[in-house]
Amino acid sequence: MEQQNIINELLTILQSDSLSDDEFNQNALQLFAYQYTNNLPFRKYCQQKGKTIRTVKSWKDIPAVPINAFKEVALTCTPPEEAERYFMTSGTTKGVKGKHYHPTLQVWNLSMKTYFKQRFMKGDGKIRMGILFPTEEEMPNSSLARYLALAKQEFGTEESHYLLGENGIDLERLIQELEQAEQSGEPYALLGASFSFVHLFEELTKIGRSFQLPPRSKILDTGGFKNQSKEWELDDFYQELSRVLGVPRKDCINMYGMTELSSQLYDSGNEQVPSVKSGPHWLKTRIIHPFTGEEVAEGERGVIVHCDLANFNSVTTILTEDLGMKVGEGFLLLGRVQGTEAKGCSIAVEEFIQAATGPTA
Repeated sequence: MEQQNIINELLTILQSDSLSDDEFNQNALQLFAYQYTNNLPFRKYCQQKGKTIRTVKSWKDIPAVPINAFKEVALTCTPPEEAERYFMTSGTTKGVKGKHYHPTLQVWNLSMKTYFKQRFMKGDGKIRMGILFPTEEEMPNSSLARYLALAKQEFGTEESHYLLGENGIDLERLIQELEQAEQSGEPYALLGASFSFVHLFEELTKIGRSFQLPPRSKILDTGGFKNQSKEWELDDFYQELSRVLGVPRKDCINMYGMTELSSQLYDSGNEQVPSVKSGPHWLKTRIIHPFTGEEVAEGERGVIVHCDLANFNSVTTILTEDLGMKVGEGFLLLGRVQGTEAKGCSIAVEEFIQAATGPTA
């Protein structure tokens, strides 16, 4: 199947209200055949595991590629130099960064806007936004910079601003924004990386300031909670977020995403932590045993695997390094893998490298 036909089908799926299990399976298998044919490192990996277009009958049978594989080879169905954009993963201790190539941003953009509107905006129109992250121009290869730029562009009012500069948080401008929201009663949204909020806590604590943002204000954070001096527990983080900004914890939303995916997942607030996260109808999540690859029972801990149909150019199915537990239609994120689970993920990476760099079959 030609790539443009795949893109057209995906754009239709992203704009649809739902996708049956059979339809999801059919589309996943179609993408698997396309990626198996056009993505050589992926094909070698599949062949090593005895998985081919003939033998893979379900989306659950598609080999999950470990996220660190993006740091080893170019996982793309089209020449990397033809990509409209590539996003770079975070570096390791060796400083190696992976690249996720996108021949067009059409699918990525629509995936972001469609689900953001549903899970964060929740039926609201536009809202005044403050962005605690660098601009897309400053970080052109950051998927989060792109995400926040789209949020501001599509869902922010004209008065929305970036509040993070070369010297960190523009505290004077931020305080002006928060005071203006308090006085006007206009709902306000603050979005950014979780560590930016940690820095915000520290700055506001220094000057003894806190705010009470108007009803329907909301917060979006994403990523981890570490900074140089302190690691925050989830409960403490959201309690402080609510206290400092006056936004109920039910309106403090965490976005779960990664450079290796083309879609994002969300919770419905953080009154209780960890919160249940879930993705759009074009993404399915499994929790597996890291050595057997088999799905674990609901309520059991395992490694998170995502199958994202929007990942049409790389690989649909990603083995994360996140620990999780299935809960109903979603899952709990329980932190990074450690111990046995981490060893299982490391073995998967080694298997991938051996297969992908071996002779062509």
